[in-house]
Amino acid sequence: MPKLDISIAGELNLDLILYGLPQNLPTERELLASGFAMTLGSSSAILAHNLAVLGTSVGFITKVGEDPLGTIALNRLTESGADLSAVVRDRKTGSGVTVVLPHEKERHILTYPGTIFELQFEDLDLEYLASARHFHMSSLFLHRAMANRIPDLFRLMKNRGLSTSLDTNDDPEDRWAGPLRETLPYVDVILPNEREAMKLTGKDDLDSAISSLAEQVSLVIVKMGAKGAIAARGKERFSAPAVQVQIVDPVGAGDSFNAGFLHEYLRGGDLESCLRVGNLAGAFSTTASGGTEAFRNRARFQKFCFSASGAI
Repeated sequence: MPKLDISIAGELNLDLILYGLPQNLPTERELLASGFAMTLGSSSAILAHNLAVLGTSVGFITKVGEDPLGTIALNRLTESGADLSAVVRDRKTGSGVTVVLPHEKERHILTYPGTIFELQFEDLDLEYLASARHFHMSSLFLHRAMANRIPDLFRLMKNRGLSTSLDTNDDPEDRWAGPLRETLPYVDVILPNEREAMKLTGKDDLDSAISSLAEQVSLVIVKMGAKGAIAARGKERFSAPAVQVQIVDPVGAGDSFNAGFLHEYLRGGDLESCLRVGNLAGAFSTTASGGTEAFRNRARFQKFCFSASGAI
């Protein structure tokens, strides 16, 4: 069993990205996109891929179908160096897939969940997950088959001596409840964006949301896109500006921020360094389609970091 820096249990699917379509889509029309990309998608897999490219030892557990979409997604993730020895294949349910329609400032995200909804607690190799120093989960509200066991999973990882982190991502049903309250006592780092932070806490302003989360989780990291990122540790506040780049595609930027932040966090970096590397990784991901395409060339990322603010 490999000794891992981080273990991740989560979802895996491809993103099909169609560019140049109108924000208000008419029906009964054949609409022509100006561009197309097929990339590795899903928050968990983007994080795993980009962390592995950065040099972090990553173990990833997911469930995918016995179909071409699942195979392509696994092959893309394998290229990063992430360990996939504990992945589960499902012969009955097809792999999930997401269609992304980026617009000028917003986007449509259309997902067929497939096996994303089917990963169960019983599918997880707990010894494998516990062999890491740190455990992470993204997309809390998509893990429906094991929702009532997620608090148990985090508790088990904490009891085995791992540090933990969580990025809830969006709640498609906009309820923002589920296993969240029972899970937070076992979370060391939470990584929402601005909107998610306010939704998670029911607050109308970001400052109140951050203060509320900081009372429940030791370290709160809030991603704010072009405005950078904020960290809260108790009553302490830290901030780091965004890195300015020519944006090609913002899909996966938040997950890429997580990769940069956790990479530096697991190396023992101070909070300012973790925020800086997170912002670098998030910005770099926007220089190509999807959340992982830019990271398929590690040398290019190193050059980008050096030109932006010095080598990592």
